[in-house]
Amino acid sequence: MKKITLGVDGMACSMCESHINDAIRNHYQNIKKVASNHKKNETVIICENEILESDLANTIKETGYSITSYMVEEYKKKGLFGL
Repeated sequence: MKKITLGVDGMACSMCESHINDAIRNHYQNIKKVASNHKKNETVIICENEILESDLANTIKETGYSITSYMVEEYKKKGLFGL
């Protein structure tokens, strides 16, 4: 599993967060979780396989926003059932 953290420029409200989340869910099959935060200008994606930065940049650009940063790391479930 991968955790992709994106810096996203242009989000101003919860509807902006929803537009980005929906675009990512609709474009990619292997998404387990996606959460955006307009106050942090950040989107976090949990997915099966890494998604290329250029692909995500194009998807987000279609919604009217832009990526300012991209970071990928291994994701490990936390808590009792993640053992």
